[in-house]
Amino acid sequence: MPSLVRYLLTRVLRGAATVLGVVTLVFLLLHLIPGDPVQAMLGDQASPEDRVALRRTLHLDRPLPEQYALFCGELLSGSLGQSFRDQTRSVASLIVEVVPGTLQLALAALTVALCLALPLGALAAVRRGSFWDGLASSVALLGLAIPNIWLGPLLILLFGVWLRILPMPGDSAGFLSLILPALTLGAALSAVLTRQTRASLLDVLSEPYIRAARARGISELRLIVRHALRNALLPVLTVVGAQLGALLSGAVVAEKIFERPGIGSLFLEAFFERDIPVVQGCTLVIALFYVLVNLGVDLLYGVIDPRVRLE
Repeated sequence: MPSLVRYLLTRVLRGAATVLGVVTLVFLLLHLIPGDPVQAMLGDQASPEDRVALRRTLHLDRPLPEQYALFCGELLSGSLGQSFRDQTRSVASLIVEVVPGTLQLALAALTVALCLALPLGALAAVRRGSFWDGLASSVALLGLAIPNIWLGPLLILLFGVWLRILPMPGDSAGFLSLILPALTLGAALSAVLTRQTRASLLDVLSEPYIRAARARGISELRLIVRHALRNALLPVLTVVGAQLGALLSGAVVAEKIFERPGIGSLFLEAFFERDIPVVQGCTLVIALFYVLVNLGVDLLYGVIDPRVRLE
């Protein structure tokens, strides 16, 4: 079997096992935490007969292994079960409605992070020990120190209330309504990528072939952009893959602050209303996205650097 095919199969099997493990763990935790979905749906005034009937309808009266088997069957069918809150809607249909908004926000945040991190990280590495290095390091540290739940309202206050140049949360203004959420999510990611770009580029700049290229008279700009930065981006690619999946979990906060529909908002609403199938479905999608992104990064690494396939 070719090494690339074996590498692909190994990563796919690991990813499938990861998704199954996450879904199983979430299923067990949701059934162990305090709270009764039936009581959350019917309230305290419902009669015992109504409670028993609803519990039977939702299959909550069955043993836990049987509930898990039913969940796996619904997972294989693609419907992911029916929402407890709206028995006429499947979980899959609810998720399909909101996933595009979350993906749009995640990609916008990634774009913001890359546009900030690559120039800052490269500048800090090329001007090591200078004012620009200290400035880039300070910006990165600030991005890591400020939590999204504080940065979001601050940006709303600055650009929405005081300057009034960007729309407020809940306003439908197309591209403009995406700027503040993307900045909120992209700030922390840009900090991580700035530090990684700087460290990786410093390692590459110390390589013998860089010194040889300088000795041949290659211009500094061409040397940095076409030779050093290109090779330095391999470790950065790994961080991007890991953090892109993390953007989905971070989107929970941003979507709530900026009143954007998305999988994060859907997850929070379902969690507080004890809508177990929707929580399981959202968790499955987020876990699957994590696995697919990291699988893509692993495969790209295997293509770029054949030595990775031998690990």
